[in-house]
Amino acid sequence: MIPHLTAALVSAAVILSAPFMGQIRALLRSAFPGHFAAVVAGSVTIAVLGAVGTALFRVRSDRARRYAAILGAVVVGAGYSVATASGVPDVDAVERVHFVEYGVITWLFYRAWRPAGGLTILLLPIAAGLIVGTLEEWFQWFIPNRIGEARDVLLNLVAIGCGLAFSIGLSVPAGFAWQLRQGSAMRVGVAGGAAILVFALFLHVVHLGHEITDPDAGRFKSRYTVAELEGLARDRMERWRAHPPTGLVRLSREDQFMDEGLWHVRRRNEAWTANDYAAAWSENRILEKFFAPVLDTPSYVAPQGTRWPELQRADAERKRMTPLAQYVSRAEPYPLFLWPRGLFWSITSTLVIALVSGGIAYDRRRTAAAQPLAV
Repeated sequence: MIPHLTAALVSAAVILSAPFMGQIRALLRSAFPGHFAAVVAGSVTIAVLGAVGTALFRVRSDRARRYAAILGAVVVGAGYSVATASGVPDVDAVERVHFVEYGVITWLFYRAWRPAGGLTILLLPIAAGLIVGTLEEWFQWFIPNRIGEARDVLLNLVAIGCGLAFSIGLSVPAGFAWQLRQGSAMRVGVAGGAAILVFALFLHVVHLGHEITDPDAGRFKSRYTVAELEGLARDRMERWRAHPPTGLVRLSREDQFMDEGLWHVRRRNEAWTANDYAAAWSENRILEKFFAPVLDTPSYVAPQGTRWPELQRADAERKRMTPLAQYVSRAEPYPLFLWPRGLFWSITSTLVIALVSGGIAYDRRRTAAAQPLAV
């Protein structure tokens, strides 16, 4: 019971620490000015080399295969990190922390379920790690100045796979068989169904969106419908009149309406700097029509607001060339999918039900086959 409790507590600590990671990074940057990425990358390298050295020292039998599992985990993790690097040292260094973080979580869950034997010791840690990784990214999405998206869940999943390979090399199960032991299929089905359900809920909240088409601004994606955007704009105009968002409160709920507005502010400003006046004009029209409170209200991002001066607006209108209806905004920093919600949840429900019912049916068949025939 203690290994299960340890794994659960560490997982909870990882999820609940999400709001504080910004402060921790800020402290490191102030303590090591100009060397943040090097300090984080060096710490990750030391942790990985220490874990690999300890594991290789402890392996006493079946060394070839176990060494291959341990070193394979390191090679895959390093290769994935290089292949998906953003080119921004600070961002890449932080993402590599995930491999250590989820390697430890996977090892804890593997140690907890290792006595179960069979495929259970592989499948349950993957499902548990995926649930933890999805919940962490989901929690981050709710926090100001943090980003949680499906790409980072995939990063966590790769780290879970590497952690599992490392764990097997470190502590290979005795008498392993590539099948589920009697009575364990239902647990695997429930865990797998829970992982799919949590990830589907995350996708629904964070990544499912709508395409807004406006003849005066073009097309753009939003998590909200036109009616919802209009209602949110009225609400924010009234609320921010008395309490403008001039201070960044890290331990608070992210205002997603404001965040979406800032997507278009950034894209507008980038387009203006690049002399792409058609894009800048269209982005500004999107802001004027759907996110006016973001333009007019002082905030921690722009103490004077973000509305263009009249001269700049007139200059952009004069220089734009592309017809407005043809413009398609790409302001969103992460994908918004236009999937039909009914179909999405039909597929999700089918998968969850199939996993759970399949696990129950498998256990029943194994139990019936194990019982002696009546004479």
